[in-house]
Amino acid sequence: GSSFFACCFVVSAFALLRPFGSSRTAAMAVDDGSAAGEECDIFYVCKKSLGTLQEKLKKGEEVSQDAVLELAFPDKVADDAIMMPVDMRGVGEDFDDVEQMLEKLGPKGTAEAFIRAREHFEKQTAKDPEDERPKEMTAAEWREVLAADMGEGEEEEDLLEDEEEDLEDEEEEGNEEPASKKAKTG
Repeated sequence: GSSFFACCFVVSAFALLRPFGSSRTAAMAVDDGSAAGEECDIFYVCKKSLGTLQEKLKKGEEVSQDAVLELAFPDKVADDAIMMPVDMRGVGEDFDDVEQMLEKLGPKGTAEAFIRAREHFEKQTAKDPEDERPKEMTAAEWREVLAADMGEGEEEEDLLEDEEEDLEDEEEEGNEEPASKKAKTG
């Protein structure tokens, strides 16, 4: 149902901006928990960049790492650039992020992997109702989704930290309690 789209979209959006060292990451594994047991592994790439890479590969031209990074990161493209969904299950193996793909496959192999991921997405979603498929969006819209997801992630971290502090306070209070009782009885 529509939860398929929402889950893939939101989790993939949040995962996109996790940092790796001094660079950025684009985590790709997403499990929608669907009843069929199939995983969705949706990732968004720049449509224009993917087309450019396809042309370069057809012509046998060299693919640069910068071209792959432009494909995978929305902050590297114009606000009105179209970002389109791909299904990373089409890559054929699991990667944690784009940097890992580049290290293992090189720029050309990574570009080919994203093309396979797009082809896999088109095959897999062809049977889904149109209104339930992940949709294209502008890079600006994608950044808004990512920013919103990052805010929610920070709120969750704050809640966890608050809970940890509450537990620590309770432990400290528990240690002080016998001393208080002694003082009252003495």
